[in-house]
Amino acid sequence: MGKRIIQQARGHGSLSYRVRRRAFLHRVKYPMQDGEAEVLELIHSAGHSAPLMKVKIDKEIFFTPAFNGTVVGQKIKIGGNEVNAGNILTIKNIPLAANIYNIELNPGDGGRMMRAAGCSAILFKKLEGNKFAILMPNKKEVILSGDCRATIGTIAGSGKNLKPFITAGNKWFKMKARNKLWPRTSAVKMNAVDHPFGSGRGKRIKSKIAKRNAPPGARVGHIRPRRTGRRK
Repeated sequence: MGKRIIQQARGHGSLSYRVRRRAFLHRVKYPMQDGEAEVLELIHSAGHSAPLMKVKIDKEIFFTPAFNGTVVGQKIKIGGNEVNAGNILTIKNIPLAANIYNIELNPGDGGRMMRAAGCSAILFKKLEGNKFAILMPNKKEVILSGDCRATIGTIAGSGKNLKPFITAGNKWFKMKARNKLWPRTSAVKMNAVDHPFGSGRGKRIKSKIAKRNAPPGARVGHIRPRRTGRRK
């Protein structure tokens, strides 16, 4: 009798393939009130690539990605129109060509875009009505409401890729905390019991077309392509 291949095992949701909750204890969000806030602490979170800053405004405490140059005890402004690194403003109050991160897709959602270490987008241009164009790092434009909030500056931790993990064990624990599949093994190198592409008697793979609603494990190869083969 065969066994579940790795895609099926992960889809089943056992303890072996479940993310560690403590890696995501800190939920990134924005406060609902405006005013002056203080940076209480800089935190290393296993579930985030960038360091997080613990910020207090009145009696409310929230977590957000730290900007490049954050200092513990620093004061930042939430709301208003004062333009300084770390201030959280609505897009309509941010000058054009400014670098911004942790951008809301919809007003009040707490930030959804540009949250990885070293990331930032550029407030590109103002459109008709209360719409603004954001230029992403891949040179694509995203149109957002001027009432969406964003943080001015660039996220800290841009040099995270400069230092190697050195050992496979360090890499394994890092990926384990975020529930990422690592190391990734080529399907054709597996045994036939472990993957539909396994064995192969000479590794000559034939293209496989899988249905979009196929279960994990059967959904390998081309996923419901419109066409296959070389275009002539």
